[in-house]
Amino acid sequence: MTTNFNIKTQTAKRRFLRAHLSKAEAIMWKNLSRKQMLGYKFRRQYGVDNYVIDFYCPELMLAIEIDGDTHYRNGAEEYDRQRQTHIEEFGIQFLRFTNTEVLKNLNGVLQSISNKISEIEAK
Repeated sequence: MTTNFNIKTQTAKRRFLRAHLSKAEAIMWKNLSRKQMLGYKFRRQYGVDNYVIDFYCPELMLAIEIDGDTHYRNGAEEYDRQRQTHIEEFGIQFLRFTNTEVLKNLNGVLQSISNKISEIEAK
């Protein structure tokens, strides 16, 4: 693993985030863990440089972000854009969903993820 992934100085932060998942993140993890999504292994709270991705599949280089209330605060949209652009420089693709989408339309979210995986596989 390169020095840009899961940096040791951020281990405590990643552990804290794993232990304090939002309801939407917990539901998403229940559906992504144990290779339930088309046989692909996802990791939660995965570090890329100084950032932490909610869910990440190394094999697909696919990040899934679940945006809660903090993503709608003043300045958060620009921060998220810069963060995503930086992470994408590593060749990682993003899917982004809101807490509300996960809580109210889980099947649609899972279908979107499945569609993205099929798109990546076809390349």
